[in-house]
Amino acid sequence: MTKAELIEKMATDAGITKAAAGTALDSFITSVTKALKKKDGKVTLVGFGTFSKVRRKARKGRNPQTGEAIKIKAKNVVKFKAGKKLQESV
Repeated sequence: MTKAELIEKMATDAGITKAAAGTALDSFITSVTKALKKKDGKVTLVGFGTFSKVRRKARKGRNPQTGEAIKIKAKNVVKFKAGKKLQESV
């Protein structure tokens, strides 16, 4: 499902315009992003799942084309853990 398809589905289900649904979805995405930028960023939606920020350590890797060893820098990544209702419905 694309963002446009999701906006259309939200608008139909809620009985609102596509513009309002688009604004609501953009607001949700912005809010989740801001929450994850905080030090202990975490967003929990009961029944759906949890978005959390995890620090990935620096590590060594290999260039698959040349086989040359490379260093991969440490970075933050976003992790999603599905909630019980979502897992049961899929």
